Amino acid sequence: MLPPPSPSGPPPLTAVEVSDLHVVLDGATILAGVDLTVATGEWVTVIGPNGAGKSTLLRAVGGLLPASGSISLFGTPTARLPRRQRARIVATVAQSPVVPPGMVVFDYVLLGRTPYIRPLGRESAADLAAVDDVLHRLDLTRFADRHLTTLSGGERQRVFLARALAQGATLLLLDEPTSALDIGHQQEVLELVDQLRRDDGLTVLATMHDLSVAGEYADRLLLLANGRVAATGTPTEVLTEQLLTNHYAATVRVLDTPNGPVVIPIRPT
Repeated sequence: MLPPPSPSGPPPLTAVEVSDLHVVLDGATILAGVDLTVATGEWVTVIGPNGAGKSTLLRAVGGLLPASGSISLFGTPTARLPRRQRARIVATVAQSPVVPPGMVVFDYVLLGRTPYIRPLGRESAADLAAVDDVLHRLDLTRFADRHLTTLSGGERQRVFLARALAQGATLLLLDEPTSALDIGHQQEVLELVDQLRRDDGLTVLATMHDLSVAGEYADRLLLLANGRVAATGTPTEVLTEQLLTNHYAATVRVLDTPNGPVVIPIRPT
């Protein structure tokens, strides 16, 4: 968890500020009046039942969907950010990233340098060095010439993170980063993200289905239901039996542990 701000120091810079966000797709309202703030260096995870609008919120913050309301990144309204500049600030790892056929790891990670390469230009020595550095940090150098299709799920997820880091972005948007991974690779990926956050001062805004895991890694949770904010706060404040029963229509028991609340589904009696 992040330490509390010093009473005598300045307030932390806000990395993400969303106010009265509305998203309408094909005539259907997906998000209605969503407010969200994420401090620099914070990890906030969005939870909620299927169809609540979690992925839509991330895509809107990343500038991938039309939306009304206001979104600011590090104090600058996104409407004032040219696309190339925004790509240097925010990197998105989708649930199922599109990988061009035949793509090898090095070339895929190099795509993260696109915001720094002039139109019709070629990558520079600095771009290649940035990719080498990221591959080394994420222990992917030995896979540089491998096709992504030959890697395990955990290895591919690290490659997707490597591309995001190669962008040099300071805000990571992670949409269900562990949904296709077994429990061991889930821990591996999330520990990696948390270490990068602490080492590089990254800000993380994520979505997750696994409530216990979400509560273990996030500083704060935001619960969406029917496109609206149902609750926000620390994992202990949000992961309560009453809130989860009301909004997930599930019977659960929440146990307090040193690492945060653990949510256990139980059969209705």
